[in-house]
Amino acid sequence: MPAFVLLDLNMPKMDGREALKVIKGDPTLHDIPVVVLSTSALSADIARSYQLGVNSFITKPVTFTGLVAAMNVLGRYWLEI
Repeated sequence: MPAFVLLDLNMPKMDGREALKVIKGDPTLHDIPVVVLSTSALSADIARSYQLGVNSFITKPVTFTGLVAAMNVLGRYWLEI
């Protein structure tokens, strides 16, 4: 089982919200932490994600350096702490 799932809300075939419903609705997957990484910073997207059971919501940084920094923090938080 994965340590956590990194999920995008705007995936091409299945919307991230739908994927989140499936993950949190499956007893074998329910306890895996889900982190949304999205370009959206809309309050409605953030609130809906938490309502569906997401453990953390991160807005994608606009620069590659920012993305690398965010991934380092994410990895430390979910894998080390």
